[in-house]
Amino acid sequence: MYDPIKDPIPPADQTLPNSYWASDASNKRSPLNYRQLQGHEQSDVVIIGAGYTGLSCALELSQKYNVSCTVVEANQPGWGCSGRNGGFVLPGTGRLSVQQMTKRWNKKTSQNIYAEYLRSIATVKGFIADGIECDDTAGGYLKLAHKPSLVSSLHDQARALSDDYGDSIIALTKADIAAEYLSGTPAYGGIYYPNAIGINPWLFCQGLAKRVEQAGASIFGASPVISCERKQSKHIVRTELGSIEAKTLIVATNAYGQRRLHPVLTDRTFPVVSSIIVTEPLNQEQLMRISMKAGLMVMDTRALKYYYRVLPDNRLLFGGRGAVYGKDADNKKYLNALKQGLFATFPQLSDIDISHFWSGWVSVSLDDSPRIFHDKSENMLYSAGYCGAGLAFSIQAGKRLAQLLVEPNTLPDLPYWKTPLQRFPLAALRRPALRAFYAWEGIKNTITKQNR
Repeated sequence: MYDPIKDPIPPADQTLPNSYWASDASNKRSPLNYRQLQGHEQSDVVIIGAGYTGLSCALELSQKYNVSCTVVEANQPGWGCSGRNGGFVLPGTGRLSVQQMTKRWNKKTSQNIYAEYLRSIATVKGFIADGIECDDTAGGYLKLAHKPSLVSSLHDQARALSDDYGDSIIALTKADIAAEYLSGTPAYGGIYYPNAIGINPWLFCQGLAKRVEQAGASIFGASPVISCERKQSKHIVRTELGSIEAKTLIVATNAYGQRRLHPVLTDRTFPVVSSIIVTEPLNQEQLMRISMKAGLMVMDTRALKYYYRVLPDNRLLFGGRGAVYGKDADNKKYLNALKQGLFATFPQLSDIDISHFWSGWVSVSLDDSPRIFHDKSENMLYSAGYCGAGLAFSIQAGKRLAQLLVEPNTLPDLPYWKTPLQRFPLAALRRPALRAFYAWEGIKNTITKQNR
């Protein structure tokens, strides 16, 4: 698999992500294929990356602000994380709870950030209501405590979100979960987010790309960026067969931009592999064994968490950690590790076959918080650092990037656009440290199992 830290540029010959979402099993629709950039183009704004953030930004600039913009993509829209994630449309991004955000900033700021999370979900639902097809399901999201000691803190969080943050979160006991949500796996308690939905993330990205094209913006595919340079007041973005000259550069690659893509972003995020398996369709007996509420999405509270959902065609999607290095992402040991996690969660499905296995990169920031930032000295903007929790937020982030460029004084008072991403110190040690972290979590899990 392409490795943004090791490889000089992304490949240009992979039209589709190798996920279930873009496969014949999920889609009978023809993918969009945008022509390769050839020759020299000019634009007010050039956007690198045709995922959720880049496309949402291009749409906002074109429709709302009448700004000429061009999107350049290494492969085709949705090839990166936008076509590989689990399709969970949830309130949140980064890795900070509302309690941690309150401690870092203050309660008012924490409330403002959560309000942005809710607006993010509303943005996605607005696109769906306006006709973007994405096989959406309204089953809500269940966060499970993976040990009894965590139940009370989850319930405290549910009360805080309902009382002070404008959401309607339901605290659930073990009996509640078994009766109404999920009885096929042990649960000590949890909280339920009824506003969350599931989608086919690649299909949503295809619909977003169509809207961008209809709005008059240009999209070029199969055109990985070789270099970005600044000449006087202009940015020159070069690909193998062409170049784009623009006044403003926006980088919307998140975890997929190569390490040396632009000096402003070098070593300011850490690309980490997440992997997913999808089973063959479950029959009615197997569905009864796991007894999961229709459309429900589930995640636990482990440091290396599992997440899962039953898809519209009755397949079970199950995700978790992947390899440390891109070259190892397709190694069967990571497939087998996810299968073991699946069978440990649902022992009654030990007879099920796996039909799809894939991996993708998520972008971790040093302080667990994303940024939507305008470097005015370079007239360059970026949005990155979603920490694997960015489906809804990344779409909202594209709108905010456009707003940050054209009318920044109208932005809500959030910390995301006030400071740049922090550079990782000792960046070369990120992956050895990750390997050590995975090993330590494995030891802790083994000890926990032995003590049960």
